[in-house]
Amino acid sequence: MESALSEIEFLALSPNRVAVLRRLAQEPHTRTDLVVATGASQATLGRILRDFEERSWIRRIEGGYVATATGTLVAEGFLDLLEIMEIEGELRPIVRYLPADELGFDLRRFADATITVPSGTKPNAPVKRVLDFLRTATEVRVFSHAFNEGSLRVIEKRVNAGEMTFEGVLSRSALDAVADDAGLRRRLGSLLETSAATVRVRDGEIPVAVTVADSVVHMLLRDENGILQASVDTDDVAVRDWARETFEAYWEAAKQVDPDELTH
Repeated sequence: MESALSEIEFLALSPNRVAVLRRLAQEPHTRTDLVVATGASQATLGRILRDFEERSWIRRIEGGYVATATGTLVAEGFLDLLEIMEIEGELRPIVRYLPADELGFDLRRFADATITVPSGTKPNAPVKRVLDFLRTATEVRVFSHAFNEGSLRVIEKRVNAGEMTFEGVLSRSALDAVADDAGLRRRLGSLLETSAATVRVRDGEIPVAVTVADSVVHMLLRDENGILQASVDTDDVAVRDWARETFEAYWEAAKQVDPDELTH
């Protein structure tokens, strides 16, 4: 293990080494190609190539160099680690709010995700992010333990205008919160009167707040006190598949909301 860590350190301490090995694992390059691509000096490149040859990570070919099978293995593994660390760095500020046990996909699927956090000038930025999706989506599905007023307002308006279809599964606590607020109760009641919207209620908990707006999956993340901390959204295929399957499981286990449940 110590030897392996030493080799990882050898690569990690030099961006030029990583760049050269990555390029040679992709295709053959001449020394001139590598100098141009990396910006390394001839002397630095010469040392890198010698070090790689000693490790049997590359071999000479006519006109240049190419990675060996083990060199390619090292390059792929190291680049995977780099990607993981980059994703971890993005998720680190919000990982405490991620319902990791509920996410049926590898967190690497968040590689291209957009993370939105509140700020002093934009305290509602995560909600605004989902509202932007709702204002253009034509098909929306939601499963959630909460239903914010802004989302419900946009959904009601667009469904009644014939611009959107909507299916939602709410936890019992979320439905009760809507029923306790006159404005929210009226908006949800309006939705229930249309054929383009169906809302079901689940007596069990729904530990995540997810909106699927066309091809985008958006999650609102709250802390243990229910305070909004961030949102994450992505159009990654694996995340979409997870959201679809999870929605369908909640949908099958839920019952349609009776408008009388909203009457106070």
